[in-house]
Amino acid sequence: MTKIALALALLATAAPALAAPEAASPKELHATVEKLVSFGTRHTLSTTTDPKRGIGAARTWAAKRFGEISKACGGCLTVEQVADKFTGPRAPNGVVVANVLAIQKGSEEPNRVIMIAGHIDSRVTDVMNFTSDAPGANDDGSGSALVVEAARILSKTKHKATIVYALLSGEEQGLWGGQLLARTAKDRGWQVTAMLNNDIVGNTHGTAGTHIDDKVRVFSEGMRSSEDAEAAKLRRGIGGEDDGPSRALAKYVDGVATRIKGLEVLAIRRPDRFQRGGDHSPSLDLGYPAIRFSEATENYDREHQDLRTENGRVYGDTIDAMDFPYLARVTDINVATIAALANAPAAPTNATITGALSNDTTVRWDAAPGAAGYRVYWRRADGMDWTDHRDVKGATELFLKDVNIDDTFFGVSAFAADGSESLISFCAGQPRKN
Repeated sequence: MTKIALALALLATAAPALAAPEAASPKELHATVEKLVSFGTRHTLSTTTDPKRGIGAARTWAAKRFGEISKACGGCLTVEQVADKFTGPRAPNGVVVANVLAIQKGSEEPNRVIMIAGHIDSRVTDVMNFTSDAPGANDDGSGSALVVEAARILSKTKHKATIVYALLSGEEQGLWGGQLLARTAKDRGWQVTAMLNNDIVGNTHGTAGTHIDDKVRVFSEGMRSSEDAEAAKLRRGIGGEDDGPSRALAKYVDGVATRIKGLEVLAIRRPDRFQRGGDHSPSLDLGYPAIRFSEATENYDREHQDLRTENGRVYGDTIDAMDFPYLARVTDINVATIAALANAPAAPTNATITGALSNDTTVRWDAAPGAAGYRVYWRRADGMDWTDHRDVKGATELFLKDVNIDDTFFGVSAFAADGSESLISFCAGQPRKN
């Protein structure tokens, strides 16, 4: 059996089949993007007083749409706009950035939170041009529509943890909506299990003529940007560069996609596209597990472009260039991931290993609220995918005879009575000084 086949076999045996949520609707997604495009421009500096055009009208509509979804689930969503003023090179006179949030309170762990986000603002070639039409169909009408559709589907069921559906402003001006969301989470004391950022997720035709409709990219950091020098030194010392919480989240998404037979996940081992960034970055800065979904092939003629045709070549981010069945499949992966995480226990904390100068290893961790048991994973230290596991109930440690600590990496997750499983916490251990 190959390493990949073994990893997939492990995944199948380690977790139960996912209860399939309602499939995302291409029709619903199309309707949402079409409505967002109808506001002409959603530039962060555009009008907030016109009832039909600009970022203000778009945010008002988004709040209303969340309200309609809440009504259908008996008021299960709390809808609000959280705002603050930001100033920077792309808004020298300052601008009020408002995020539209719909909060579905968890039934058992309301302070444990999964956030899903897309940015509602748009732009054209000149980032300071806030008057020209900027449809923003794919960037990021696609991600915004995905968030709304996720709310429509997931709100039909109660979940143990809280889910926050976030439509962010100010991304194109400086990731300000992402900063505001991360700050909101910190100020409210949310225990963030995951932040899923969806940005440019609805196109399958690349600039170079490529067509990819069976894959989606998921970006994640390994070493944590929030770690101080001492913590980073410790992570390097234990070999945990590829196993930070965000990397664990990306691997979790990959496993979910495999189990629901969704798109192939390209789990890219960097925080975002080369020399580019997204609204998950501020969450990473605060230490929250956060990843970015993005389509597998980008069409740069359709991003950040004035609407025009030159020498027969069409420019501009318009709805006709989108692939809604593909966007629905990306949505399905997000929804399935959130459903799994929102009903699983929190990941174990303080997972450690001991066994230096020994052929055996002992794994220990702190108890996780609501856990029916724990799953200890290990793999050879030259591999990236977990290859072995053992379940533990009624204890928070496991002795592994003849499993050498120098040759092996370890992790531990928590699972609920129904088999729902948390992220895997990488096991640390203070490295020797000599």
